[in-house]
Parts: sequence; structure tokens; C-alpha cells
Amino acid sequence: MGSLDCLEPFGMLVVFGASSGPVPPFDINLLQSKGSLFLTRPTLNTYNAKREAMVASANALFDVVLAGKVKIEINQRYALKDAAQAHRDLESRKTTGSTLLIP
Repeated sequence: MGSLDCLEPFGMLVVFGASSGPVPPFDINLLQSKGSLFLTRPTLNTYNAKREAMVASANALFDVVLAGKVKIEINQRYALKDAAQAHRDLESRKTTGSTLLIP
């Protein structure tokens, strides 16, 4: 509710990821009473459903990475033989940034 309270009239709340858990159900009429707000829950699976959209999205990402606008941090490296441990660490939130498996 705090996120909705931060919006100006006609504002849009975009919910992505689930690190804080699922969004609890709420009365959709709150969007009206708080100023004709918009709420969306996008997913890459929809935006990249067609191959040409996925290729364009990937190319846009690679362009910003190559331009240095986005830095990809690799904070963990595991030998391929330790893949099970890497999975356990990912699942238990012991990792940050990207994780590599090294053959």
C-alpha cells in the first residue's frame, strides 16, 4: 500500500521480481480512489514471446553492456563439479550478482 501512496494521479506502479514475497490481494477500487492509478506485473516471457522481440531485447542489452552503461558483477565462481553447491547457495540467497560455473 505504501507504494500506491507514493504515486501521483495517473501514476503507474510496476511490480517486478518477488524478493519481498507475493503481493497481497487488495481492492482494485483503490486504484480509482487514489487518482486513476495503473498497476502492472510485466514478465519477460510476454514481452519476448516472439523470437524477433527476444533478439531485439538481447541486442539492446548487449549494446548497453558494451557501452559500459551496465556493469555485470560476477561475485561467485564455482567449479562445474561444485554445481550442486552453487545451486544450494543460490537457493539459500548466499549469492549476489552473477554466478559462474567454470568447466
